[in-house]
Amino acid sequence: MKRARSRITETRTWLGEIPIRSRYTAGVAGQLFLTALKERGELIGTRCAACSQVYVPARQFCERCFAELTETVKLKPEGTLKSFTIGFVDHDGKRLKKALALALVQLDGATTVFFHRLLDATDPSKVRIGSPVQVVIKPKTKRTGSILDIEGFKIKV
Repeated sequence: MKRARSRITETRTWLGEIPIRSRYTAGVAGQLFLTALKERGELIGTRCAACSQVYVPARQFCERCFAELTETVKLKPEGTLKSFTIGFVDHDGKRLKKALALALVQLDGATTVFFHRLLDATDPSKVRIGSPVQVVIKPKTKRTGSILDIEGFKIKV
């Protein structure tokens, strides 16, 4: 039997520009989430009455059974670290001055995961899957109605 050989290919890039402008809208449920975050510092999700999934940030329709989501849920700003990565280069391949840690966290009461920065966690040997985390929200005077009103997750010690 002949074994297939894997081929390593080099990644090629071309410099250039694509003159595209776009505007992102958060939608009805996303706006509900961002308004609660900005005005009250709260994390709002939605619960599916049909299949019991709890989405955070809030969604308008269930991604599993397609039911409309009308029940909102206020979540505590804490959860569990499910996965993480630490980046040392930017999207252009240039070395970062300070490593950037990103995490997937399941907030307590949610069935989905939330993606954001993992604060003060640039040494992978000190980060553990399953660690409890706290959501760090900017002070009210610095919030703008953006997902960046959340500074990130901090591992609880």
